[in-house]
Amino acid sequence: MQPGVGEKARLRGERLAARDALTTDERHVKSLAMCVCGAARINFELGTVVSGFMPIRSEADIRPLLESLRRKGARLALPVVLDRETIVFRTFEEGMPLTNTGFGTTGPGQDAQILDPDILLVPLSAFDRQGHRIGYGAGHYDRAIARLHKQGRKPTLIGVAFDCQEVPFVPAEPHDVPLNAILTESGLRRIYAAPDER
Repeated sequence: MQPGVGEKARLRGERLAARDALTTDERHVKSLAMCVCGAARINFELGTVVSGFMPIRSEADIRPLLESLRRKGARLALPVVLDRETIVFRTFEEGMPLTNTGFGTTGPGQDAQILDPDILLVPLSAFDRQGHRIGYGAGHYDRAIARLHKQGRKPTLIGVAFDCQEVPFVPAEPHDVPLNAILTESGLRRIYAAPDER
C-alpha cells in the first residue's frame, strides 16, 4: 500500500460518517445555502460547459445551483460512469430524462452528446484548506481530469462538500490535482495556491 493511502481511507470513512450523520433537514438547508452562494459567486462566459452531478447517498443536492447556472448561460453536463475506470460527461439539456447509469448514479442516456467541461463541480468525501481532496476511492475524477489535461484543457475544479467534511490535512499523492475552489454551506473558498485561480 502506498504511503497515505491508509490515512486517506481512514479520513474518507470518518468524514462520510459525519456527512451521513446530518439530518435530512440539515442537508436540505445546507445544500440550499451552497446553491445560493454558488449561483452568485461562480462566474463564467456564456456557453461555458459546467459539469455537475445528481446527488447520491448523503451528498449535497446542487440541482437548484445547476438550474441557476443554466439560466446564466452555462451548458450543463453530468458525469456518466462507463465502467470501473472511466467517466465521461454528457450534455444535460433542460427537461432531459435521466437514466440509471450504474454504481448508484443517474445521468443522460447514450444518445446525449459527450462534452469536455470547462468547470467541474466535484463531489468528494473530504478536503483540506489547501484544496486537496479525497474522493470515493475509485479514482474516476482523477482519471477524467488527467485525460482533460492530456488534451491541453485546464478545467476549473470546484469541490462540493459540507463543512463537516473538512480535515486539517489530506495526504496528497503525485497524481492528485488540487481544487481551484471549495463550495460549502459557508461559501465559496478560492484556493489561491491554484495557478488557474490567481
